[in-house]
Formats: sequence, structure tokens, C-alpha cells
Amino acid sequence: MKEDICLHAALICLGMLCYSLAMVTEKRNHTRPLLHGHHEKGKEGQVLHRSKRGWVWNQFFVIEEYTGPDPVLVGRLHSDVDSGDGNIKYILSGEGAGIIFVIDDKSGNIHATKTLDREERAQYTLTAQAVDRNTNRPLEPPSEFIVKVQDINDNPPEFLHENYHANVPERSNVGTSVIQVTASDADDPTYGNSAKLVYSILEGQPYFSVEAQTGIIRTALPNMDREAKEEYHVVIQAKDMGGHMGGLSGTTKVTIMLTDVNDNPPKFPQSVYQMSISEASIPGEEAGRVKAKDPDIGENGLVTYNIIDGDGVEMFEITTDYETQEGVVKLKKHVDYETKRIYSLKVEAANIHIDPKFISNGPFKDTVTVKINVEDADEPPIFFAPSYILEVEENAGPGASVGRVHAKDPDAKNSPVRYTIDRHTDLDRYFSISPEDGSITTTKNLDREEKAWHNISVIASEVHNRHQEAKVPVAIKVLDVNDNAPEFATPNETVICEKPQIHEPLFTISAKDKDNTANGPRLIFSLPPEMIYKPNFTLRDNRDNTASIYAKRTSFNHQIQEMYRLPIVISDGGSPPQSSTNMFTIRVCGCDGNGVLISCNPEAYTLNAGLSTGALIAILACIVILLVIVVLFVTLKRQKKEPLIVFEEEDVRENIITYDDEGGGEEDTEAFDIATLQNPDGINGFIPRKDIKPEYQYMPRPELRPAPNSVDVDDFINTRIQEADNDPTAPPYDSIQIYGYEGRGSVAGGAFVPSPLSNTSGAACVSAGDAS
Repeated sequence: MKEDICLHAALICLGMLCYSLAMVTEKRNHTRPLLHGHHEKGKEGQVLHRSKRGWVWNQFFVIEEYTGPDPVLVGRLHSDVDSGDGNIKYILSGEGAGIIFVIDDKSGNIHATKTLDREERAQYTLTAQAVDRNTNRPLEPPSEFIVKVQDINDNPPEFLHENYHANVPERSNVGTSVIQVTASDADDPTYGNSAKLVYSILEGQPYFSVEAQTGIIRTALPNMDREAKEEYHVVIQAKDMGGHMGGLSGTTKVTIMLTDVNDNPPKFPQSVYQMSISEASIPGEEAGRVKAKDPDIGENGLVTYNIIDGDGVEMFEITTDYETQEGVVKLKKHVDYETKRIYSLKVEAANIHIDPKFISNGPFKDTVTVKINVEDADEPPIFFAPSYILEVEENAGPGASVGRVHAKDPDAKNSPVRYTIDRHTDLDRYFSISPEDGSITTTKNLDREEKAWHNISVIASEVHNRHQEAKVPVAIKVLDVNDNAPEFATPNETVICEKPQIHEPLFTISAKDKDNTANGPRLIFSLPPEMIYKPNFTLRDNRDNTASIYAKRTSFNHQIQEMYRLPIVISDGGSPPQSSTNMFTIRVCGCDGNGVLISCNPEAYTLNAGLSTGALIAILACIVILLVIVVLFVTLKRQKKEPLIVFEEEDVRENIITYDDEGGGEEDTEAFDIATLQNPDGINGFIPRKDIKPEYQYMPRPELRPAPNSVDVDDFINTRIQEADNDPTAPPYDSIQIYGYEGRGSVAGGAFVPSPLSNTSGAACVSAGDAS
């Protein structure tokens, strides 16, 4: 209220000041300079007159925002040539002339008719001229002058923004710059103190202050804590007139946020955490979570967790969940309730980013104790060994003992265990197992040469809970027994010439034994005793599981005997020893002087003197040509034969269509009425024509013959048709008489006539559209 009264008083004083200034200005503007001039003589006695300006004035001034009842007198114009008789007329032109500024054309007084605002326009340029009232002849040259609008303090300061936002770190020192606010004043800064601004703080003490001249806001209190208060609202005032009374002011709001620094260490809300985990859990499962609270935010509040001590360091691990800032305790290794039931861990939580400025606040870490209880679970049986390798001799027979597997229930109740064989691993059911003690036996003979290893799986399950089961692999090795005799490993046949070399081996044979080397490390070759007395061939054991055959004769004749069979006994060194007699075949063939085979009686060896390459190529070419001919012949036979005569659609003289419809014959009297196909004229007993020659001759009637010179072809044809129809002796020689009767009232000119006289398959369609 006091401010409003002071403002009204200031405006009244300002108005009185403006009025006084206007009166002074009017007197100052009423200058009346004298018109000066002189005469000069020109050429030939002519007198020249040179006029000087009849008026001179300075700038005019007018105060803005004048709200008086009468127009404001800006100034007065007067010329030296004006004698006051009213013959001089004053003219005003330029900016605002006639609208804002008007002139009395007789007295030259200039008035402002409207309120002026310096902030809109600071000055106006006008032109004045004195002319003769009667002739409008210029008496003075036009002259420009300026009307300046004098400023008054009518505009309050305005800030660039209505609201400001700024940030400053918490715990900043006193005097830390926060933000600078700036206001502007539309008044004239060169005239008085209307635009001289002073800043002050209205709200926000005692936390902040502002510099009066610059508008810079600074912190005023130390150790401001973001965790205690984060947001502050400050009001800044800008006042003109140098901040003195009567000045105008403007305000703005500044929102200041304290940004976070890492000035708080993490703290656990409790000293001990209790957790539990089942012994059936697998590594990686979560046992529980711990969380240390840090009031800082962002990276200043990031916490990492580590296990630094405890008897569960090897069994558990901890990871950091950065989304929830929690430490996740996980199982690292399997735990056993029966072995150890409780574990203790010491967990540390520490900040990742530490600000050295606040290191004196103490260690940025905290520790807590974690107790983990192991819960008992119904576990499956456990085998004493992760896998088993058992042995059994082949041919041991059903019921032979192979070995035993053993498992037990690790739980405290020690439930009985039952054993079974996974039949997917023993499809042939070679083995069986005792459900009570896990003893494995055979169910049939095993042959090592057929299968040396058997891999099965044994399942151990609890008797009271069949779902709790364990599986173990069992590999059973079948031990070898010397039960296989040696036999030839190479072909048991060879070919020799009729005159072999007796000192060179004819053939080297080798043998194989299905048993392993433990049952026959070396094979022995020999001939039966009865072959010793036959002087044809002999055998030499090379003692390397091979033997060589030699000829004891210098010549053989394949025409006398073409084949020899040599029995060879092969035995091993096993226990008991095994032996076999193998027949070796030797064929005798004819050879040339170089030992090349020429001929042998057996067909398998006659091909050695086979055809030459050229002959074989010729034979193959002939076979290919014959195949091509056969293919072409078959292809041509399969092609559909084309008709020899092609009937055009336009040729309707005689078209015969055959149908695969077998007629009823003479005995079929119900299929159709044969009488309808007969000539109606034959009903009266007269048949005009037959297919056999009659016994009597028919003489044509002379009255039906056309005139010899007649050129009417239609009459000629009709006459001939009538004669043919009435002549019983004439056979149907003409093609137009190929059927007995066409039918009456035929519009299309043709008829389909089935033949009733034959019981053969088919029917005839005859067109008689053209009688010629």
C-alpha cells in the first residue's frame, strides 16, 4: 500500500516536471533570427540579390507518455520574411506530420496530438517551409529538423527467462558460482537511471546469494547435503533507478538442484543374513541375496560384493546384480547334508567409484556375516565307482558270473537299492543282474569273434521311491578262448606252366586266425602224411605265418591232368591247439617259351588269349547299332497310324461313322420297330427296288423323258430318279441309291439309318443331302 502511494506521488511530481520542461522548451524554441542580406553588382550594372536562411533552430524535444488534456506544444516556427500580415503560410511534412504533429499555418506553432512512446520511436524527422499564402510560392527553402522524444522511467526490468534451472554439487564451498541471471530495461540507458539495474535475492536465503551488479548466484552455506535436501527455489529481483525508491522491478524464479557426490559409504542394514539351500541343488543355483544401502545415486552409489572369509569360500560365490544393487550368493560346488550342514561367509560391500575429496569420511565399504544352512533332500543312489569294467570268457555258457556293481542311498535313512539293466543298452539280452546285490551273469553263450565288448548301463533305484535312480556304465570284455582253427587268408588257387622251375616257389600262401595272438602267436603249415609219398608238390613253412609251395617235377601235361588238389594242414599254438585242413588247387596250363600262359582248359583261363581291342570295339559298335534300330522300330510301331483318306468337313456326300454298338440281329425284335425303316410304299405290297436282278424287264414310261433339247437339269435328274425308283430290275448301281428310303419330311436333307439286317457290331450313318 505504501509503495502504491509513493508511486502515485512520483508520477504527480513527474508530470509537473514535464510541464515545466515543456514551457522552457517552448520559450527556447521561440527564437526569431533576423533575415540578413546584401546587394552585389554584377556585369553591366546588374544588381544580384543573395538570400540567407531566414530561420535557424535546434532540435525540438517532447516528453513521452504525456497524458494532459491539451496537445503538447513542441515548438514554434517563424521566418524573418513574416511581417505578421498573414501572407505567410507555414507547411509541415515528414514523419508523423498531420497525424502526430500538426502546425498552425499562421503562427507556426507545432503541437503533438498523440501520446508518444520512446520505446516505440525515439525521434521524428520533419521538414518545414514558408510559402506565400496566395500563390503558394516558396519564400524560404525547406529545412529539416528533429523532434526527440524524451524518456521517462515507464518500463520495468524484464528477465530473459521466466524460470531458470541450475545445478551445483552438494557440499560445495561458499561462494561457488551457480548461475547468472540477466534482466533488461527498455528505458533509455543514456538518460538518467531509468535503465540502471540492481539485483537482489527475495527468496533462497541463507543458502544462496546474488551479486547486485552482475546477477551471479552463489552458494552462501557450506556442506549442503543432497541427501538432506536436493531442490531449492530462489527468487531474484532486478530493480531500475539504481535500486532506489521509486524504481520499477521484475522478478524471476531459479530452481537449483544439488548434484550427488560420493560422500556416503555403503551400509548393511543388518549384521547377519540367514540363507538355506538344498543339497540337491546344482552349481549356479541362488542361495540368497544381500544388499548394502548407499544413499548416493548414479555411479556414486554403485556397490560391488566379494566373499573375503568363511568356511564356505570354496563352496559358494557371490555376484553383483547392478540393476538391483544386490549381492547374489550362488552355489559353486555340490553340498552334502550328510557331510556338512551349515556354512559361514563374510561378505564385503564396497563402492566402485571413490571421490578423493571425501576420502576422510572413512572407508567406503562395509561387511556382513552370511549363514547358509544345507537342507536335506532325497537323493538318488550313488555307485561306488563312476564306471565299471568287467571280464568274462567266451563260450562260458548261460549263468556265468561276470561281476558286480554296488550302490547305496546317501541319505540318512539309507533306503534299500534295487538294480536293473537298461534294456536299451542290451537289446539281445546277453546279461542279467540280481536286483538285490547287483551281480551280473550271462544268459547265453558269448562269442568274442562276433562281439568283443558289450557296453551296458545298470540302473540303481530306491526301493521306496523308484523315481530316485542313478545309472552307471558297465563295459564287459569278452576274453578270448582258442576256439577257432586257422584258415587261408589268400586265394586258395593258382596256375602254373607245364614246365615249372622246381627251385622257385610256385605260390606263397598265408593264413589267418580269428582268435587273438595269445591263442596262437605263430601258425604252422604242413602236408598230411599221405601226401609225403606223392612226388608232385612239396610245402615249406616260412615260420612267419606263411608257407611256400614248390614243384617236385620238372614237367606237367595239362592234357593228361589239368588240375591238382593239395591238402594243407594249418595249426595254431593255442591251448588247446586248433588245426584245419585246407585244399589248395593248382591248375596246369600251356605256356610259351617266356612263361606266358597260352591256353588252359578251364573257361576262366581261356580268356587270356582273348580278342584284340579293335575287335572288341567293333563288336560293341554293332551291339549299339542294333539297339538303336530296335528302339526306332518300337517307336514307329507305337505311333498312331494316320488315315489314308482325309475327309473334309465340307464333303458331306458320304460320311460313315462306326459305333461300337452291337446290333440285336434278326432275333432282336424289341430293340426298335424295324417297320419304321421300311419304305411306306411297301406296305401295300409294292417294293420299288431290290438288291437282286428281277426276272422281268421294266420298260420306262416314255412320258417321263424330257425333251431332247431340254436344258433343264433339275427336270432331267428328277426324271431319272423317278425311273430308278419305279424300275424293280435296276440294282442300286448309282451312289445316290445306297439305301432304301430316306424318310419323309426331312428338313436337314439326311437321315441316320441303322442296319437291321445284320447282327454284327457297328451301325452306318449315311448322308443323302446331295442327290447328284
